[in-house]
Amino acid sequence: MHTKTAQTVVIDAFGGSDKLRLEDRPVGDPGPGEIRIRHEACGLNFIDVYQRTGLYPLPLPTALGMEAAGIVEAVGDGVTHLKPGDRAAYASAPPGAYCSARVMPAAQVCPLPDAIGFEEGAAMMLKGLTVQYLFQRTVPLKRGDTVLFHAAAGGVGLIACQWARDEGITLIATAGSDEKCQLALDHGATHAINYRTEDFAARVRDLTDGRGVDAVMDSVGKDTFEGSLNSLRPLGMMITFGNASGKVPPVDVGMLAAKGSLQLTRPTLFTHTSDHATCQKMAANLFDKVTRGAVKIRIDQRFPLAEVAAAHDALETRKTTGATILMP
Repeated sequence: MHTKTAQTVVIDAFGGSDKLRLEDRPVGDPGPGEIRIRHEACGLNFIDVYQRTGLYPLPLPTALGMEAAGIVEAVGDGVTHLKPGDRAAYASAPPGAYCSARVMPAAQVCPLPDAIGFEEGAAMMLKGLTVQYLFQRTVPLKRGDTVLFHAAAGGVGLIACQWARDEGITLIATAGSDEKCQLALDHGATHAINYRTEDFAARVRDLTDGRGVDAVMDSVGKDTFEGSLNSLRPLGMMITFGNASGKVPPVDVGMLAAKGSLQLTRPTLFTHTSDHATCQKMAANLFDKVTRGAVKIRIDQRFPLAEVAAAHDALETRKTTGATILMP
């Protein structure tokens, strides 16, 4: 099987969802260290929005999309962990996953277990590997620890709620409506706070008997940053891993001392997965959680690839819960 051309979502300029367009692109053969993959489903993530708007600038024109799942059609020289006909999924650079097929580097593409469907595979790699590094690779977290997790009803959040439950970690969720709070609780959060009606930092203090949480996992950014710091115990870890509400302004590091010798980090998934062996090991940990049923991947929105602009609009206006996928 050789897919000759692929419908691919491209932008020529940064801006709104109106900048997204579909074009037919030729799909060649994989070179050394590459594969050609035919996509069955593609994932949608906030990083795609940041790239589209230019918050994370890319050389233009550029294809978009960071995760997908499908069937390997061909492998280049030196690729040993995949072969033609294999089911596979990935969350990796370079962008270009919003398409029906592509040639791409193989190192971060992972064999997908038969027990996991293509739609789940496309919906879980970027979000699930993000949760994996947050809980397993950023700060030592153990059974009985407490974390505060913002936007807990989103795609990353619902995986995090289940992950925390499986690891015996108390997760305090925040979300923007009572319905979303209930969704987080249904997925394993211990407590949930509607940040629109409550001061979440004050409520966290109540829930932790004044102590504060061991870690905050914050992808919201500007709107929650200060409250997040105020929710931490002394020596606690602030993990800022996204900016759905806008970029966090420059930080006066002296504030970290004043608030209890706090730690602050800004990780990205792609630093953690840049090593092939580490990436495959992280994926194996995620696949184990999903195949055991400890983590269920909830897909609440599906859009045809041609309706990618509507999918972006839904994500940006916080109309989505769980994961969103694009169907090529």
